[in-house]
Amino acid sequence: MSGDENTLPLYIAFNFEVILNLDDPPGSVQTPVCSASFSDCDGLEMTMEPRVVREGGNNQEHIRLMGPTSYGQLTLKRGMTKTSDLWQWFVAAGQTGRAPTAQGEVHLIDASGQPRVIFTLRNCLPVKMRGPALVAKTGEIAIEEMQLVYSHLSVKHLDATGSGDSGIVGGSGGGLRVSDSIGANVSVSAKLSI
Repeated sequence: MSGDENTLPLYIAFNFEVILNLDDPPGSVQTPVCSASFSDCDGLEMTMEPRVVREGGNNQEHIRLMGPTSYGQLTLKRGMTKTSDLWQWFVAAGQTGRAPTAQGEVHLIDASGQPRVIFTLRNCLPVKMRGPALVAKTGEIAIEEMQLVYSHLSVKHLDATGSGDSGIVGGSGGGLRVSDSIGANVSVSAKLSI
């Protein structure tokens, strides 16, 4: 094997983008939903619970069938900024009669700066906001955290031309994390920043 077409892309964990587009942003939430970068994005996760079926008279083995799929919870961390957009989205979700959902994408970028894997999250809801730990003696950067749940996760792998196949899994429950801008009403950009 020789040539660039046969080499595997190099994925680096800190090279990612997160995008959150609110379906119908409430009046108190401005776009973009966040004007800061995320330092961490965790929770792109799917779990399938198999169903076990035992065949009558066969005590030596059992049959495993596909069961329901559940999803993780996306956690986003960033340095404190002067905007309170993520907090306002969380408060709006609790104060309005309906929760303002978001559609999200997480892009994994290769060493050349091109998106190679796209995780698409549907119907994202904010479920937790946490302020920074304030400890005067450590001198660490103040980091706030947001957690999201989502109802569907799909994964698409792109080749160097920007086209590719996709693996799709659907269901309910789960979590998500966010970084970059992708259009619509809300964009969030996240690359390594501390």
